[in-house]
Amino acid sequence: MSESCSNSRHFSWLMKSCFPNSNPNQNYHTNIHQSITTTTTTTAAATDISSLPDDLLLECLSRVPSSSLPSLSLVSHRWSRLLLSPSFFHLRRHLHLLHHSLFALSSTTLQSATLLFDDDTTCSSWVLHPFPFLPLHSLSFANFQSFLSQARLSAIGPRIFIIGRNAMLRYDTWTRTLLSCSPMLFPRKKFASAVVSAKIYVTGGAYSTPTQSATVDEYDPETDTWRVVSHAPRVRYGCIGASVDGVFYVIGGLKMGGESAARAAGRREAHVLYASSMDLYDVEARAWLRSRALPGGGCVVGACASMGHVYILANHAVELSFWRFDARRKSRGFGEWSRIKSPPLPGQVRVDSRVKFSCVGIGDKVCLVQVMGCIDDLLRRSGRPLRGFKQSLVLVYNTDSGDWTRGPDLPDVIPRAACVHFQS
Repeated sequence: MSESCSNSRHFSWLMKSCFPNSNPNQNYHTNIHQSITTTTTTTAAATDISSLPDDLLLECLSRVPSSSLPSLSLVSHRWSRLLLSPSFFHLRRHLHLLHHSLFALSSTTLQSATLLFDDDTTCSSWVLHPFPFLPLHSLSFANFQSFLSQARLSAIGPRIFIIGRNAMLRYDTWTRTLLSCSPMLFPRKKFASAVVSAKIYVTGGAYSTPTQSATVDEYDPETDTWRVVSHAPRVRYGCIGASVDGVFYVIGGLKMGGESAARAAGRREAHVLYASSMDLYDVEARAWLRSRALPGGGCVVGACASMGHVYILANHAVELSFWRFDARRKSRGFGEWSRIKSPPLPGQVRVDSRVKFSCVGIGDKVCLVQVMGCIDDLLRRSGRPLRGFKQSLVLVYNTDSGDWTRGPDLPDVIPRAACVHFQS
């Protein structure tokens, strides 16, 4: 059968998917469908979907049900490119068809899970997915778990990039496939990463020289290449990345190398200064903006971006505080801090190396996931009553109402998880 006939059938199927017939029993619609079927072979060239320009094809693809997107991405390289373009997700968002999901990957069990969010609440349960293993020349099965334990996750559309010290993988949530990508230019661990304009930016971390750790590296998924675009004013270890309005935020972490003034102030003071501050890098201007410090001090243990703001969870000696930074550069409030409602955790619980959280922005919500440790164990050791806060606690903050709710706990088979938000 000719390629034109095949494309014509794809076009007919696509049009029916985009504009479904709400009443198939009406003769008018039946006659129209029969007329289109009759003239398909004679007008194949005119209705060949490959002849549509990108903007019209995007209009059609943006209306396809989400369940059909994985198969559509396999039709051709052009379709795959359009489905992964920022324009496609802009159209889906405008049509209220864009779905937000939380992805969690365990470094110990090699299992992954997805939690779908809608406009009001989360779904009732996590969906488990066996995570594929991809043997690499530089990454054997024996150290694959070690690679995941030190990795950072960044998502561009439905694709999740797993960035490790010496390797990087790309996981496609549509096809459930895993591919190898170019590794970072310099080995790092506990670095900051974020996505700005469909490109990944990393900086900080350790495992290489301080000069190399200070570089800001940019990854282009279209060409699978890295390049150095700037150097950070401070070298941070254990920092967190976020992005809003074209700015890459490098938040918290401890001092590595650094300035003579910080050394003169003493090691302990330098650590406190770094742990409660953030550096701002303007990606388009290739310039660093004025650094900002958390008003209440403390140590940043979680941070993310949501709805034009940066949200930071800070740890103090006997309490946790939750802060919002206005990152909307065109607003009058840019740069303003607000202390907001803290997560509903027991008082006098200190987040240390035994209890860790991952903070993820998902649409208009901030999701706080306990990825390590057990709060009940801390309460038990201090002789306080248990609160039912085991490992894998999930708390959801609504940025509109300012309220916290408890989401479905992470499955028991997803311990020590790395989390990221992706769109589909």
